[in-house]
Amino acid sequence: MHQEEHEVAVLGAPQGSGPMMSTVVNVRSETVVPDHIVWSLFNTLFFNPCCLGFVAFAYSVKSRDRKMVGDVIGAQSYASTAKCLNIWALVLGLLVTTAFIITVIVISTGPRVHRSY
Repeated sequence: MHQEEHEVAVLGAPQGSGPMMSTVVNVRSETVVPDHIVWSLFNTLFFNPCCLGFVAFAYSVKSRDRKMVGDVIGAQSYASTAKCLNIWALVLGLLVTTAFIITVIVISTGPRVHRSY
């Protein structure tokens, strides 16, 4: 047991009397760039008028790729385009869905003509 304590003391002590060397790691703070990929996927699957949801999804993937490479400006540009396309896809999708529901209601509850012979 005395020998183990000696080994720890030898390993833990500095070997030479030279200057201590230190390593500095620079961690850069990443700018958060939302890529809107989940919103784009939702619009691609559910609200996809004129393929706007699919195009927004493509721009979201490009934004994520630019972010992984480290091009923050490019990632922000693609993310801004994806956001704009997502807004248009959502608005147009909601308008088309609302118009379809109103049309179905109007047709199904329209005046019924009873003909008696």
